Amino acid sequence: MIVAFGDSLSAGYGAEPGKSFPDFLQKDLDAAGLHWRVVNSGVSGNTTSDGLYRVNEVLKRKPRITIVEFGGNDGLRGLPIDTTRANLDQIIQMLQAAGSKVVLAGMTLPPNYGPDYIQPFQQIYVELAAKYKVPRIPFLLEGVAIHPELMQQDRIHPTAEGNEIVAKTVLRYLKPLLH
Repeated sequence: MIVAFGDSLSAGYGAEPGKSFPDFLQKDLDAAGLHWRVVNSGVSGNTTSDGLYRVNEVLKRKPRITIVEFGGNDGLRGLPIDTTRANLDQIIQMLQAAGSKVVLAGMTLPPNYGPDYIQPFQQIYVELAAKYKVPRIPFLLEGVAIHPELMQQDRIHPTAEGNEIVAKTVLRYLKPLLH
């Protein structure tokens, strides 16, 4: 089992039911003949603190692989970088201790947050991926966020078409762990 553990980007906020990136990931795995079940454990609005609170719920499912997709809401709310880092660190640590492989989905923020906040925020993902030796998706919305037609009106959440592309990005980083 693969668990997509995150916030609204995993939950598929604003997209029609069945059109989240975990839904498309399941379709891509099925089409490739890879027998994995994808469980969507995304909750809109969640911060890394919420993720840390919910990690035991995910562990009960005994996932073989967990896609950790948190941090965007922390950044958008301007939460302290150290808190975000500590929460993600604990989440990854707990998942690995339970035997789940982790794929860490990197995130960035709109330019108006300024380089003094954005750079250390992005660095969290680089450092934790190196520390725990886990694959890191540099930017979950790579190839999507810069195309307005693939994003909803809020410019934060992908459309169904955008989620389909996100699923293919995730699969690239997931594939080496599927054997």
